[in-house]
Amino acid sequence: MQLIHGFEGLEPGQRGASAALGNFDGVHRGHQALIAEAAQAGAQIAAPAGVITFEPHPRRFFQPDAPPFRLTLAEEKARILAGLGIQHLHQISFDVALAAMPAEDFVTRVLAQGLGIRHLVIGEDFRFGKGRGGDATLLRAMSAELGFTVSIQHLLGGDGGEFASTAVRVLLEEGRVAAAAEQLGRWHSVTGTVQNGDQRGRELGYPTANLNFGEQIIPRYGIYAARVEVLDGPHQGVHDGVASIGERPTFGVNAPNFEVHLFDFVGDLYGARISAGLVAWLRGEENFDDVDALVAQMDRDSDRAREQLATARLPD
Repeated sequence: MQLIHGFEGLEPGQRGASAALGNFDGVHRGHQALIAEAAQAGAQIAAPAGVITFEPHPRRFFQPDAPPFRLTLAEEKARILAGLGIQHLHQISFDVALAAMPAEDFVTRVLAQGLGIRHLVIGEDFRFGKGRGGDATLLRAMSAELGFTVSIQHLLGGDGGEFASTAVRVLLEEGRVAAAAEQLGRWHSVTGTVQNGDQRGRELGYPTANLNFGEQIIPRYGIYAARVEVLDGPHQGVHDGVASIGERPTFGVNAPNFEVHLFDFVGDLYGARISAGLVAWLRGEENFDDVDALVAQMDRDSDRAREQLATARLPD
């Protein structure tokens, strides 16, 4: 997959995709349907399958002080899209100039002249351009003259309602990770580079890999059964484990923290990138009177996590 930054001065081989346009935070099942439609249309006209998205997320641009909300950061999003067969990932900088660009100019300058789009797929509720002035009607009116075609997809959903990034965020904040997986088609993952921790887990017999949330949304505090993919380094592969999200009140810590213990794992993960999928919420965060009580509960948590992971299945 080619990761292509910007829309100006591109090489011929970087233009001419059949692309889905959107923010695609989470790359949920509705997004996946848009992307599949773009790929199918591209196959019919011999055009690369593409995605056009924005960094930073427009919400962060307009609300710089908002709490972390991202379901997928740029690198993780790219990894998921590559797995869906995308050939061109166009990452457009969402800056002052883009925010002020009228919708008509966006269609002409970015989509037609810059990216040379041959076919475009958007959801029926997607808006773009200054003041969110662009929509499906505008795209249809302008596309024929500019030399590309457009598909508009209706909103899709399942038993839990319409597929939507906002809905996934609410589910994660409630600890309903199985329902979130229904929307996503995979476990929601906390992803990043393993950081040096204080090594308390190692002292307790539960060494952990620690991640910073950064811009990622912080799910409900508590203990989770986790399925962890190590993405690089000598320990690449999938491992089961138990994860903790919270402020570690037993040790007087008051900053959100993510740590995951991999079952039956021997090795060093410092500096490795991992993607820790949250499979089941086991219990809320607790404050223990002493370390022995904490370790006894960790033993019980590990047993429960193993049980949950033994039968865990992603939704069809």
